[in-house]
Amino acid sequence: MNIQLIRNATIVVEYADKKFLIDPFLAEKGTYPPFPNSLRQDQNNPLVGLPTSIDNIISDLDAVIVTHLHLDHWDNAAIEALPKDIKLFSQNEEDATVIRNAGFKSVEVLQEDTVFEGIQLIKTKGEHGRGEILQHAGQVCGVVFKHTNEKTLYVAGDTVWYGAVQDVIETHKPEIIVVNGGDNQFLVGGSLVMDKDDIYQVYNAAPNAKIISVHMEAVNHWTLSREELKGFINEKGISSNVLVPDDGESYSF
Repeated sequence: MNIQLIRNATIVVEYADKKFLIDPFLAEKGTYPPFPNSLRQDQNNPLVGLPTSIDNIISDLDAVIVTHLHLDHWDNAAIEALPKDIKLFSQNEEDATVIRNAGFKSVEVLQEDTVFEGIQLIKTKGEHGRGEILQHAGQVCGVVFKHTNEKTLYVAGDTVWYGAVQDVIETHKPEIIVVNGGDNQFLVGGSLVMDKDDIYQVYNAAPNAKIISVHMEAVNHWTLSREELKGFINEKGISSNVLVPDDGESYSF
């Protein structure tokens, strides 16, 4: 498999000879206002440009997976750029309806036993924060990829560390794990995605896996930088296990 970070949570996954685009956030730098009640109110989103052209990102796609409909995972630029007949997977029927209403004709709700072109796609649970903020954050999901010719891949999505993430790791024993690790926050309510201690918990649960931290430094409410995370994993002695890619960087496994 090959995994390329585009920007934020947007990744391109080439897996068992199929090309997946996950959580497309494709607008030009500065297109949208900052998320409110959070840091950097003087900076529009996205904070950085795309590392490659939209045409490169969407060429030869086999399917798109949208874990939830927050702007930084599914935006107007993606809606405009993607072919309307592309195979598209959503987390639930509510999201599927919204995506169909945007003109997409081949939308399927992910299940725990979805199969696409011989690849098993297993929807996983996530919690987009802890406590009261969950009322506002809404539902999210992740996905596990399985195929006899590939290592097992777990894309956790917008979730903090909690019991269901540990259950996925224990059940499916993924060898590659992608986590959203920017510790994004509003001014109140705490972490919306993983912080460095959450990522360390993922490592402890899967010490033999390669963990890739994305969703960093791309939208205004991030609080964990790549530099800080790299310092942390160096201190813990796990820098060979936890990868912190730059936008556009890719890994093959």
